[in-house]
Amino acid sequence: MLESFQKSEQMAWSNQSAVTEFILRGLSSSLELQIFYSLFFSIVYAATVLGNLLIVVTIASEPHLHSPVYFLLGNLSFTDMSLASFATPKMIADFLREHKAISFEGCMTQIFFLHLLGGAEIVLLISMSFDRYVAICKPLCYLTIMSQRTCVGLVILSWIVGIFHALSQLAFTVNLPFCGPNEVDSFFCDLPLVIKLICVDTYILGVFMISTSGMIALVCFILLVISYTIILVTIQQHSSGGSSKALSTCSAHFTVVTLFFGPCIFIYVWPFTNFPIDKVLSVFYTIYTPLLNPVIYTVRNKDVRYSMRKLNSHIFKSRKTDYTP
Repeated sequence: MLESFQKSEQMAWSNQSAVTEFILRGLSSSLELQIFYSLFFSIVYAATVLGNLLIVVTIASEPHLHSPVYFLLGNLSFTDMSLASFATPKMIADFLREHKAISFEGCMTQIFFLHLLGGAEIVLLISMSFDRYVAICKPLCYLTIMSQRTCVGLVILSWIVGIFHALSQLAFTVNLPFCGPNEVDSFFCDLPLVIKLICVDTYILGVFMISTSGMIALVCFILLVISYTIILVTIQQHSSGGSSKALSTCSAHFTVVTLFFGPCIFIYVWPFTNFPIDKVLSVFYTIYTPLLNPVIYTVRNKDVRYSMRKLNSHIFKSRKTDYTP
């Protein structure tokens, strides 16, 4: 099967006219809607960046939050901020352009960073689940298991996994023969949409995509569900205030996991079919989820809210002192 794919690829290359750019069809062709989307997503993007940046700065500056769970949370916020930035600024600018084009290199770059950041976020979410499991199920060993070295290792591992995952996706895509239509039915380049534009049979690539993206996301989600189920069963066996706090934290974590994995599983498990809701899901996991994460963690976490208020009061107090004659 692989040999036949390579032969068909070579035949396609011999007759192809190289594609140098792709046309992004965006979210709507209506001029009024595009203007509205430009303003709306500008506000959403600014809120996403500022919200996640506030969490990163708060965790870094407050000694009270220098613990494993907040260290992982700070890295998750940085990843979310990056995930919201790989395509959203261009999408906002494209709403005001008639020719919504992206170069071939730019398209491949978007695919790389999407899978890099997505892979890193998956490992971080699993690491946060492991942190809660140890904290609740093995509290006496928590500081030993979740040491600073372990936390740093988990973060490094997340980026290593993200890089290898992104390279594995890009290695098969960058040399594909694009010789036909060059319109991508989305606001950014995503692998399920781009491979539909190549000149050879996409079945093998679709299977590869399912096995490396869709099934990995599905298996990781199932493992996380099992993990949080064990945690919730353990919490139910306790009735102290600490258990209530642990339940609130785990509920927030599981909400984030569901919001991130749900759209990814739907898009990458069925790469051969293009559903109308795919655009909505793409917007959701690249724009809305990075915005909702800081909201979920700050609203449900008293320690983070208190540290943010403390940081804000300190900043405003410093400014007031600077302007005092």
